[in-house]
Amino acid sequence: MIEVRNLQKSFGGRAVLKDVSLDVAAGEVACLIGPSGSGKSTILRCINGLERHDGGSIAVNGLPVTPQSLPAIRASVGMVFQRFNLFPHRTALQNVIEGPVHVLNQPVADAHARAMTLLAKVGMADHAGAYPRQLSGGQQQRVGIARALAMEPRAILLDEPTSALDPERVGEVLKVMRDLAEGGMTMIIVTHEIAFAREVADKIFFVDEGVIAEQGPAADLLSNPRAERTRLFLSRVRHPL
Repeated sequence: MIEVRNLQKSFGGRAVLKDVSLDVAAGEVACLIGPSGSGKSTILRCINGLERHDGGSIAVNGLPVTPQSLPAIRASVGMVFQRFNLFPHRTALQNVIEGPVHVLNQPVADAHARAMTLLAKVGMADHAGAYPRQLSGGQQQRVGIARALAMEPRAILLDEPTSALDPERVGEVLKVMRDLAEGGMTMIIVTHEIAFAREVADKIFFVDEGVIAEQGPAADLLSNPRAERTRLFLSRVRHPL
């Protein structure tokens, strides 16, 4: 469903992505792990067209990611950000219906009904009228996931969705993501939650210094990594200094 070939991206002359290739099939959950600054988030932002890649190619459902195809790409691929990115002047409900009404041209009544169903799905129906400032980080992130789902995407990209949360709020967001995985949603997740990745991912991509240093089935890679760099990273994540 998502095909990345020889992806390259530089910022200010510094190569952030050097030669990245990966495939994620429909219904698969892929986790990108690796040290901070290795290029994981940039891969997601290139797939969704938030960053323009310098070389290589990306295709979603066979459609190449180009400036001309971005509206169609973004309609089929949702994005969930680290910092929630909710509209601060809109309620949870209004944040969720914004895209369906103004991008998909859905009738307000239909978008409202769908939004309430999604807010209930992520455990936020009772907070539909709350503004982001009135919500915890975990609650805001769950609204962000509902907002992405409201566009009826075929895949969702999640960029470290728990990194900005207090520890006690991480579990509630992981539960929503776990439910999506069990429901067959195609997802690419940038995460440092290794235990969660082991549980939900079909495949793992270890990103280091702008390349995919190792990839494989989640259970195999996390239990028996082949590359020394992967082994070192996982040992530090599991047993931080």
